[in-house]
Amino acid sequence: METQPSSDNGYAGNNTSSEENLKRQKEIDAWLPITSSRNAKWWYSAFHNVTAMVGAGVLSLPYALSELGWGPGVAILVLSWIITLYTLWQMVEMHEMVPGKRFDRYHELGQYAFGEKLGLYIVVPQQLIVEVGVCIVYMVTGGKSLEKFHDTVCSTCKQIKLTYFIMIFASVHFVLSHLPNFNSISGVSLAAAVMSLSYSTIAWGASVAKGVQPEVQYGYKAKTAAGTVFNFFSGLGDIAFAYAGHNVVLEIQATIPSTPEKPSKGPMWKGVIVAYIVVALCYFPVALIGYWMFGNSIEDNILISLEKPAWLIAMANIFVVIHVIGSYQIYAMPVFDMIETVLVKKLNFRPSTTLRFFVRNFYVAFTMFIAITFPFFGGLLGFFGGFAFAPTTYFLPCIIWLAIYKPKKFGLSWWTNWICIVFGVCLMVLSPIGGLRQIILQAKEYEFYS
Repeated sequence: METQPSSDNGYAGNNTSSEENLKRQKEIDAWLPITSSRNAKWWYSAFHNVTAMVGAGVLSLPYALSELGWGPGVAILVLSWIITLYTLWQMVEMHEMVPGKRFDRYHELGQYAFGEKLGLYIVVPQQLIVEVGVCIVYMVTGGKSLEKFHDTVCSTCKQIKLTYFIMIFASVHFVLSHLPNFNSISGVSLAAAVMSLSYSTIAWGASVAKGVQPEVQYGYKAKTAAGTVFNFFSGLGDIAFAYAGHNVVLEIQATIPSTPEKPSKGPMWKGVIVAYIVVALCYFPVALIGYWMFGNSIEDNILISLEKPAWLIAMANIFVVIHVIGSYQIYAMPVFDMIETVLVKKLNFRPSTTLRFFVRNFYVAFTMFIAITFPFFGGLLGFFGGFAFAPTTYFLPCIIWLAIYKPKKFGLSWWTNWICIVFGVCLMVLSPIGGLRQIILQAKEYEFYS
């Protein structure tokens, strides 16, 4: 950037340089993945939200229920659905609460509520843990499902190591991650959303076909009281993980066009309602029917409990793979946005395709490496689930809402938010405990890169 020849009073120089800065900011915004295209339709938000929300976590819901038991399990499942819908509504409302400004990213909202520095420190670490955590867990899920597909279709073949399946899965992302922004992945996302409905339906449909197993038991599986309690906590983490779509909500809403007459929250909210109905159709039947049919002998992935018919299970596994491909992209996009923002705005790199090429390949390689190193799937979910998902999904929106709108003390809004915060904090504190114990138990038998 050349310096302006300063005029006599030096004023014009400052003026043009600030105009240039604005122009540069605009160019950068037009290049960054989240703000570059704002012409999404409301149904884009529906399937982006379904893809972000319905993770492969849905397959572990019956197992979570078996750890929680009928009463608490159903209560927590339904409560979580209501609370997360409420906090999602808050996020959608807050996206444009300042006239003429849009909070396109979660941390921008945080900065508005808590101040420039503090907002970053509160939101960014959590958001990164969630998004990178999800990407890593999905690498493992994708690899495992490919492996299951291979073993189901061809049970006599030579066994291939999980490591290689994770690499095969990652190879897709080395290509897909170069799609520039959210709208360009809407096709991938639609496919993923359809798949999540399909494999959920296969999961509960096949369970119904199998019927209630002989000698089914619904009691707690652990022999000791401590074991039961730890499993309960871990089940909480699984459920928290299942409802974690909030980290990318503002980023999805940022792609919807907005005018003062027609703010983006209208179409966005429509999409969210559709998404939540789909979420309910995926989650409740799988969790309830799966637990009802298998009782506490259910595996932590319901597809493992249903071995036959082989072709159906193979199909469900491929559906999981396709869905996880879409989810990975949706969670990676905000991370790409963060990395690219830092490189371009703070370190003054020139926005270019080359920069993007290196950043994104590096990120995919990084998540692949971690996934290959630590592939114990269930425990990681519980651990990350409580640690970072609970805050960003259950109570951070409520805290921001209280900080900004300052509702009347002991009024309805005040109580609602505080109940959500207390519930969320309990989840955050309790579920990593269960998850960590499971990781330790699984890691005892685990050998690196075996």
